[in-house]
Amino acid sequence: MIENGKFAAIKYTGFFDNKEVFDSNEDGDLLEFEIGSGMIIPGLDKAVADMNLDEEKEVRIEPAEAYGEYDDARVQPMPIDQVRQSFEPQEGMVIEVGMANGMTMPAQIKQVTDSEVFIDLNHPMAGKTLNFKVKVVDINDSPKYGSGCSSCGEGSCGEDGCCC
Repeated sequence: MIENGKFAAIKYTGFFDNKEVFDSNEDGDLLEFEIGSGMIIPGLDKAVADMNLDEEKEVRIEPAEAYGEYDDARVQPMPIDQVRQSFEPQEGMVIEVGMANGMTMPAQIKQVTDSEVFIDLNHPMAGKTLNFKVKVVDINDSPKYGSGCSSCGEGSCGEDGCCC
């Protein structure tokens, strides 16, 4: 067991039930995070907290412990004229949407009609069951392997947790 507040460094491969890999750091840098801090999805955080150094296992994480259930209410219409002031919308496009707090978040255009554009504000992994093959490589009292998410190469993790 790894105590809350400790930093765990892991190697992992994330895959869907059909074995399609959606993320992995097997050939890259370790993913290091603070146990219990909310830096990664809750199900993976809990699974790693129950592991020991050098332990390897596979875990299955239901949507509620990953990126949440898919919520139809998060698909919002926007007037097409308003959208066309910035760009020509096309189904499947991923756009940045400004939030009331000044932050932006990605959204996918689900449908374009003559009068509206329907944008999906759900996380792309919402509603999906995720599987991880994970190995605890190191445990420390403070970060040892740098900051940010190794799997996406960004300098910091997203607002919803980590890239994985």
